[in-house]
Amino acid sequence: MQIARVIGNVVSTVKNQSLEGRKFLIIQTLDADLKPIGKPLVALDSVGAGIGELVFWCRGKEAAFPFKRDDVPTDCTIVGIIDSENHIYKKQ
Repeated sequence: MQIARVIGNVVSTVKNQSLEGRKFLIIQTLDADLKPIGKPLVALDSVGAGIGELVFWCRGKEAAFPFKRDDVPTDCTIVGIIDSENHIYKKQ
């Protein structure tokens, strides 16, 4: 899992049937100091995250695990919301 900040929404008028009713968000991966690294990604939201929130996300086959038996074609999924930045380890 990695840390990211939600920076936007994605609107999709046509998508795979198993993605109907699911929300896509744009996330920006962050380093240990909460500074942006890399390019933003589109992630499937499994937890109800919103713009500005810090989240955990994962990639690969594990990205489909939150959806259990549903056949959800995703390679990037938000799997948790971080309640407070105060609990994140930052380099000293």
